[in-house]
Amino acid sequence: MQSVIDLRSDTVTQPTEGMRQAMAKAKVGDDVLGDDPTVIALQEKMASMLGKEAGLFVPSGTMANIVAVRTHTSPGDEIVTELNSHVYRYEAGAFAVLSGCSVALVHGENGLMNSEDVSNAIRKAEGSLSHYPDGSLVCVENTSQGGGGTAYPLERLDAICKVAREKNCKLHMDGARLFNAAAVSGASPARIVRDFDTVSICLSKGLGAPVGSVLVGSKETLAEAHRWRKMFGGGMRQSGVIAAAGLYALENNVDRLHDDHKRARRFAEAVNEIGGLSVNLDAVQSNIVFIGTEKGKTQEVIGALSEQGVEILEIDDSTVRAVFHLHITDDDVEKAIEAFTQI
Repeated sequence: MQSVIDLRSDTVTQPTEGMRQAMAKAKVGDDVLGDDPTVIALQEKMASMLGKEAGLFVPSGTMANIVAVRTHTSPGDEIVTELNSHVYRYEAGAFAVLSGCSVALVHGENGLMNSEDVSNAIRKAEGSLSHYPDGSLVCVENTSQGGGGTAYPLERLDAICKVAREKNCKLHMDGARLFNAAAVSGASPARIVRDFDTVSICLSKGLGAPVGSVLVGSKETLAEAHRWRKMFGGGMRQSGVIAAAGLYALENNVDRLHDDHKRARRFAEAVNEIGGLSVNLDAVQSNIVFIGTEKGKTQEVIGALSEQGVEILEIDDSTVRAVFHLHITDDDVEKAIEAFTQI
């Protein structure tokens, strides 16, 4: 039976044998009561790696973002984020339903906002005769999935943080793939997130854990976030079993992310040479590749590839996505390229 080359997402990875052993041997307690030693170790390690005071383990990246938005805002506030950001497009409108916020959208270049556009998008209630909502939070996604895996240059991040502070806004980074961004920029994760009040990091994407994210920030901010995690149903009991997978991932799967990026680049350059397909190579910076097809042909492309044992994901009616991860080998890349030449 032909093995499947699954490029739909980096979330499809399964725990390796070493990770499974770490999970099986994990020391556990009751995290709702605050005494699960493995959860505590994960939270402290992530906070230390990112230069923050505290961490909070949550079931998913979506919950981490939802909790952060609710922590930083009040009903009637407005958040600023990029048009194709996860917070806006893929979290079921949670910013509106659970935080009572509106959203000001910035059209980024390959998913990346600039400081001038962010500044122009921030509306403040004061001085508007009460017409405007209060822009109180800027959300930045790094890397930008909606931009095809692009990473923010440090100077652009610093400029965005500067204008946000000048307009009295808090800053949250959706760092689901933050370690990919660090691999691209060469800067440390702590430097990248230096000026952000909170950062969410997903353990179940490129890092290869089966579940979970960590939200980091100051002790004061995370104490408030803990309350919202409870209210949103994110408290877990003997969750050290899954936190152990996160610890294993941080210790074993960060440095290898460069391999995913190299394979994505090799794949992108080859596919871009195939007639009827196109890739914006400037946007191929990490482990994600967006492939342009003829309009209305994406499902046909997906079906043809699936018949050859290659699975990809639709983004819209003229774009499909391939994501590279720890289960994809150099041989898989070549087989995937060959499959694309046959459609």
